[in-house]
Amino acid sequence: MIVSKSIGIWLILLSSLICQAQDTIRPKNVVAVLYTRGGKDLPLIVGIGGSEGGNAWVSDRWEKTRNEFLDKGYAFLAIGYFGCEGTPKILDRIAIDDVYNAIAQAKKSPKINRNKIAVIGGSRGADLALLLASYYKDISCVIGMSSSHAVFPGHTQEFTTSCWTFKGKELPFIPVNEEAVPYLMKRDLRGTFEAMLKDTIAEQRSIIKVENINGAVLLLSATKDEMIPAVEMGNKMMQRFKDNNFKHPYQHAIYEGSHTEPTKHFDKIFDFLETNFLKK
Repeated sequence: MIVSKSIGIWLILLSSLICQAQDTIRPKNVVAVLYTRGGKDLPLIVGIGGSEGGNAWVSDRWEKTRNEFLDKGYAFLAIGYFGCEGTPKILDRIAIDDVYNAIAQAKKSPKINRNKIAVIGGSRGADLALLLASYYKDISCVIGMSSSHAVFPGHTQEFTTSCWTFKGKELPFIPVNEEAVPYLMKRDLRGTFEAMLKDTIAEQRSIIKVENINGAVLLLSATKDEMIPAVEMGNKMMQRFKDNNFKHPYQHAIYEGSHTEPTKHFDKIFDFLETNFLKK
């Protein structure tokens, strides 16, 4: 009886793996892979990588987490928007609309619930997730790990262009000022960003309008982030939600640790999604 039961369990596990499907989506300047398991009307999680480039969420590093989403009944769309074949080579003037087109294409799948779209990103991918949701109302949840509250320069040698564009126009960004240069030269990224943020006029012009997001927002930041002042940036977004009487749930989870610390707390992310995304 025990042997028979064990065989049955293994058959169920094997069946779930066989039923997993993945489809490649290739709109202009973007490559995306849609992962699904059996069923229909699946809520969609859109995964976006950061400044490392490539399609981070298809890598071995994220396979376990990606499969956890599938186990919980989500579909998962992994998006690469630079550093992949057929995409821009560097993180510079990335068209937000091109990235959204991958999501729009995935929504056409009969397996996807078009009314349940959440975007999750880390670092620059978190910035992109927030921007996407601020422009497109069908995105109803955002998870930002180590997020910035504003737009910064593209990763060129001159730092004279924006990371992002929308409808063909560069988004305003906070420039590298004279005070930031010494920090940049000694590769002190956090010092660089803190110096740039002293340009408060440019900061206000470059703010991500998170109050326009049409759904719940969870930010995760770390106190010893060596790349950006993530906790301070997250707190500024929390204040923006408060000042604008944001009607959706929003939280800022703060942890001890470095820039990658938020990626270690998917228990918090899954709980937030369960309460503020699936059940809404």
